[in-house]
Amino acid sequence: MDLNWSGQERIAASKDTVWAFINDPAKIASCLPDVQQTNVIDAHSFDATVGVALGPVRGKFKFKIALVPADGGNHMDMKISGGGLGSVVDLIAAADLTAESDALTVLDWKGNASLRGPIATVGGRVVDAQARKVISTTFENVRNRLSGTA
Repeated sequence: MDLNWSGQERIAASKDTVWAFINDPAKIASCLPDVQQTNVIDAHSFDATVGVALGPVRGKFKFKIALVPADGGNHMDMKISGGGLGSVVDLIAAADLTAESDALTVLDWKGNASLRGPIATVGGRVVDAQARKVISTTFENVRNRLSGTA
């Protein structure tokens, strides 16, 4: 099963501040919902164990996450691969950063996921709804941490 998402997020922080934040594996890991454990590998990658509950598929998934920043501080790719319980997830996400003002950054983002195994049999609408919740919560956590409210 393949799924695609896209959207735009407005973050009340300078582009340089947002760029520094999204380039820090520990900070990004802290924004992911349902994370049970993380291990920063190096300056651009980390492993995460995440609790997953999609219909009858429940348990822990382990992911390898790589941050791939482009030169110039305007574009970030994120590659996520892993799985659990006989399922495999591969995700490529990308964000373009634009400074709308000195204190407001716009992220235009998109993500493409490929799912195989029991998680794919749950059904596209169930998986899509859960993925949208994870995406929304992650961006909310980023905004909160950058504003100092979390």
